[in-house]
Parts: sequence; structure tokens; C-alpha cells
Amino acid sequence: MDQKIKQDQCIGTNLQRLRTATGLTQEQMAAKMQLYGIDMSRDFYAHIENGSYNVRTSELVAFQKILKCSFDDFFKGLN
Repeated sequence: MDQKIKQDQCIGTNLQRLRTATGLTQEQMAAKMQLYGIDMSRDFYAHIENGSYNVRTSELVAFQKILKCSFDDFFKGLN
């Protein structure tokens, strides 16, 4: 039996859209994450947006607070 593994969904595009809509740069986003106790550089944040790093739950919660959006906003258009 062939088992198919479902790939993780990449929220990077939606995260970038939400960040730019609030007028934040990647550097500012990384700095705000640090205020929430999450050690993050701009380079590391860029990896999240381009999909080469999976987001941890704690990071997703901080993103939601910083961007003042719903969790659904991160997953819009993903199937």
C-alpha cells in the first residue's frame, strides 16, 4: 500500500501580506517577536516568509498578537 504524506502548509505568503498591510518591515517584525520572548533575527523571519522554516505554535500566537488578526487569516487560500 502506498502511503502519501501530506506536506505542511506554508503560511509565508499570507504572513508577508499581513505584515506589509500593517506597514512593518521584516526587521521590525523580528524586533516585535523579541518583545514576546521569541529570539528571532530578520534573516530567520525571512525564512518563515519564504517557507523554508515551519512556524512553531508560540511564534504563530505572537504573530497573531502583533498583526492583530485572526488565526484564520494565516491559512486563507491554503488547501
